[in-house]
Amino acid sequence: MAVLSACSHSGLVDQGYHYFHSLESEYGTTPKIEHYACMVDLLGRAGHLEEAVMLIKKMPMYPNEVVLGSLLGSCNAHGKLQLGERILQELIEMDQHNTEYHVLLSNMYALEGKQEKANSLRQILKSRGIRKVPGVSSIYVGGDIHQFSAGDKSHPLTKEIYHALNNMIQRLRLAGYEPNTTTQVFPGSDGREDSSEEMEEKEQALFLHSEKLAVCFGLLSTKPGAPLYIFKNLRICQDCHAAIKIVSKIYNREIVIRDRNRFHCFKHGSCSCSDYW
Repeated sequence: MAVLSACSHSGLVDQGYHYFHSLESEYGTTPKIEHYACMVDLLGRAGHLEEAVMLIKKMPMYPNEVVLGSLLGSCNAHGKLQLGERILQELIEMDQHNTEYHVLLSNMYALEGKQEKANSLRQILKSRGIRKVPGVSSIYVGGDIHQFSAGDKSHPLTKEIYHALNNMIQRLRLAGYEPNTTTQVFPGSDGREDSSEEMEEKEQALFLHSEKLAVCFGLLSTKPGAPLYIFKNLRICQDCHAAIKIVSKIYNREIVIRDRNRFHCFKHGSCSCSDYW
């Protein structure tokens, strides 16, 4: 599984196929669902979504949430909205209370300019009484765990953190950062073009994400050049990912974030995930 996963993250499709087939032919090991999940991830990352779907159909067992969730993530990365809609229906049958899949598809709708559908999907969650799990980012500094939620103002160093945040956003903008508001869905949004006030409100909401607050606290509380280690209970959003890549460069910091999907090692303006997670 480690070898297949390495092939997946390196885009080595042919080598991945070789090792997958060698499981049975050379080692006498029948591939388990975990091995199939690695192959679906490998094919999806490489953009071979049709092959990934065919592999799932040929599996000797029924696909689980990991397999289908991986394929849904690939649909998001490669803009395969129709396939993503079909996969979501299967995932809902498995676990209708998992908000992450709904939010992912909602973001896909928003990116395609289908704001009404994005709003509708989130409204379905609300009508069922299902709430999105709040994002929390934790950082270990000075022997203690410091936790932040979006817009958090409970930390003793809140004033200093927000001052550092304002300074960081200014430096990010000078370095070419533009807030990615495409997937920001606010109550009352009807899909029409946002006014300048609404756009500013969405940007401000992005600036207050828990990852950015944790990074600012880390920059304040550690020596220059020291690496930062952050844990996030949900998938890191596209805007935070893009922003933290730039932060790693302009502050000359290695920033490691473990989100729900994987590790992200930000260094010199790039991420170890190659912008796929």
